[in-house]
Amino acid sequence: MKYLPISFLILALATATAFAYDPSPLQDICVATNDLNSGVFVNGKFCKDPKQANADDFLFMGFRNPGNTANPLGSKVTPAFVDQFPGLNTLGISMARLDFALGGLNPPHTHPRGTEVLVVVEGTLLVGFVTSNQLNNTLFTKVLYKGDVFVFPIGLIHFQLNIGNTYALAFAGLSSQNPGVITIANAVFGAKPPISADVLTKAFQVDKKVVDYLQAQFWYDNN
Repeated sequence: MKYLPISFLILALATATAFAYDPSPLQDICVATNDLNSGVFVNGKFCKDPKQANADDFLFMGFRNPGNTANPLGSKVTPAFVDQFPGLNTLGISMARLDFALGGLNPPHTHPRGTEVLVVVEGTLLVGFVTSNQLNNTLFTKVLYKGDVFVFPIGLIHFQLNIGNTYALAFAGLSSQNPGVITIANAVFGAKPPISADVLTKAFQVDKKVVDYLQAQFWYDNN
């Protein structure tokens, strides 16, 4: 009987791991719908009656044209998450198109619910991710060229920067229908209502004037 608590601990850890990602679907299809009267609520979205689904529900055409990179970051992320692509509902996967002007940056951000795998289609990107405090915030970084693939583990801060002399294009696959995006600078300095300056001055060890300046900026969202 003295081993019973350990057994419960192992079971709890196994259960937590099993539920760490999107749950497996219990049906063939579950196209998301905003019509609350025509579907069943599953994992954050209502499902269209499968008998009413059609091929268009499983088609996304948002990647056909380049994203508009004429913004302060010089980049544009075009997501194909469940909100944009209803056919992904309950399937545990999504994609994004990433366009970069010269010097364009997809700034440090995290996906709290998904691992990202990125493939470079055109150009040259400097990419990297930072591990958690447990691993001393180690930076893993590489320069990627056309055809290279890099993976960003779930929840870790990562970035992509166009360091080439041409436009760059990449596509990403993510392990969730709704991986979420938290852009670090936007979240810290652009929170609404703002985070107390007392918190930020102590956290970043800077003068309050610096915090006031950063909080006064317009934090562009390239998603």
